[in-house]
Amino acid sequence: MIKLVALVPLFPLLGFIITGLFGKSLSKTVAGVVASGAILLSFIVSLLLFIDLNEAGDNVTHTVKLFDWIQAGKFSADLSLLIDPLSSVFLMIITGVGFLIHVYSTGYMHDDEGHNKFFSYLNLFVFFMLLLVLGSNFLVMFVGWEGVGLCSYLLIGFWFKNTNYNNAAKKAFIMNRIGDLGFLLGIFLIYVTFGSVSYSEVFAQAKFYTADEPVMIAITLLLFVGAIGKSAQLPLYTWLPDAMAGPTPVSALIHAATMVTAGIYMIARSNILYTLAPTSLHIVALIGVITAVFAATIGLLQNDIKKVLAYSTVSQLGYMFLALGMGAYTSAVFHVITHAFFKALLFLGAGSVIHAMGGEQDIRKMGGLKGHLPTTFATFLIGTIAIAGIPPFAGFFSKDEILAHAFAHNKIFWLLGVGGSVLTAFYMFRLLFLTFYGKFRGTHHQEEHLHESPKSITVPLMVLAGLSIVGGFIGLPEAFHAKHLLKSFLSPVFAASDLRMLPAEISHATEYALMALAIVIVLVVVLLARNKYVIKGELPVADGVALSASSKLIANKYYVDEIYDNIIVKPLHWISGIFYRVMDIQVVDGFVNFIGKAVVWSSNSARLTQTGKIGYYVFVMVLSVALLLLYISY
Repeated sequence: MIKLVALVPLFPLLGFIITGLFGKSLSKTVAGVVASGAILLSFIVSLLLFIDLNEAGDNVTHTVKLFDWIQAGKFSADLSLLIDPLSSVFLMIITGVGFLIHVYSTGYMHDDEGHNKFFSYLNLFVFFMLLLVLGSNFLVMFVGWEGVGLCSYLLIGFWFKNTNYNNAAKKAFIMNRIGDLGFLLGIFLIYVTFGSVSYSEVFAQAKFYTADEPVMIAITLLLFVGAIGKSAQLPLYTWLPDAMAGPTPVSALIHAATMVTAGIYMIARSNILYTLAPTSLHIVALIGVITAVFAATIGLLQNDIKKVLAYSTVSQLGYMFLALGMGAYTSAVFHVITHAFFKALLFLGAGSVIHAMGGEQDIRKMGGLKGHLPTTFATFLIGTIAIAGIPPFAGFFSKDEILAHAFAHNKIFWLLGVGGSVLTAFYMFRLLFLTFYGKFRGTHHQEEHLHESPKSITVPLMVLAGLSIVGGFIGLPEAFHAKHLLKSFLSPVFAASDLRMLPAEISHATEYALMALAIVIVLVVVLLARNKYVIKGELPVADGVALSASSKLIANKYYVDEIYDNIIVKPLHWISGIFYRVMDIQVVDGFVNFIGKAVVWSSNSARLTQTGKIGYYVFVMVLSVALLLLYISY
């Protein structure tokens, strides 16, 4: 069964080729079936691999070599695939959630003129993400890493006729290139240090290093720069909210199951390197917790339904990096899983709302939709409860596990984590209440056309809602005297790190108290949001209305984009303008023009020698012979 691992990325690649090459000759239905079927086949193979690994016991790491890829001097790299518990879990997330998003897209994008092209891009996106996860060395991972970045550019800017959407795509592409440079430098340093880019060789040699050696800190921080870009952490996060310019299924795929989790996977895969660099781990945790709280505050005053969810993604990714920074690698992966369920559900639910509202995304112009969209409302409510961390929904167990680790490691991190969780609960229920409760605030035309979405949209919502309810049971806390299934499954991947990490545990009584405190605080916040937006019927202020200084600061997202524009973008434009006017026009163009003018002048000058008079030619010949003889004689 393990040898079939190559089929997992192959099916989406074939789907891309078929829909890409023959898209114009395929009907929309056929293209949707081909693209969705390709991901379904990948999911089935991934499921079989997962079952096979689960039954294999401790010997669960397999490498399948496809062919020799690069041979250059002493450097060599194979194109080989690694299947182990960590890659298997990510395969299940990518293909499982990806399939539901593909099915959803068949209904959501049915009337779009670029329907078939969209599915070809979507399949290619999944292919590169699978390659990233399955690669057995850093070089293959990097190819998948760059491929995902390319596809994100194509999908975010899919509606390319809109200049703003194009700008959003370019922003995502450029900001990710900044992080990618750090990742690439990290790979170079890995090869210089270990003489290989293969996981097995690098990690085996790394075990002999002592903690916090400079080279290990340098490698891990460079890799982390790549993760910051891809997983949208401070300061390279601003591309992700702007990525909402793409179609809603793209937002769901990027935010829930693929691109933004790449940084989490890379650090989890490189766990032994980070365990040997405690300084780097502390920086990872610090950036993560600051991002979690920072993004949550911005979400409080956003009025675009997709922007709220986008900042919630940035915030939840912060929790994952907080877990990684504390060495709680399993907890980070656990939150990746639960987040994939409820965030895909929320984005697809938002898409259903936008579909019913005729493209409207401003929650101030919605309201009262629960009666018109009962299925969308019920599933969106489940997703909201899950992300808020209310038991027994999935988000509670994964977030509680991270906060428990934070309490044991660093009380300040724990306080910040709880604060971020409180803010998350408030802005998510604010979103729910303003969208589905109260009176309808849209136009009469919109109200007349309100309707529940088709089955192709609602069925994936119901499946994801079910997963958001039960998904947390794979990681029940030890305080419940239950087996942590995910921890047991992933233990071989993190075994070397677990041996080196100092255990930071809390008593069951303390964990019960922390759970109870978190639940009470969240429920109080939910009641406050309900009182504010349902009972009192308060609405966010309209655009142009004066705000307090603090509210204005948050509503404008702390002016980070403006700061970047003034200190980075504009100076670079000015410098590039100088290079254009001086280097390009005067130096390069001047040199080329000089060569052209010199050729013209020399040809005109040479033409003067052609008089057409025989006497002149004879004179020149005699003179030339005389000069030649004179030269020879001397």
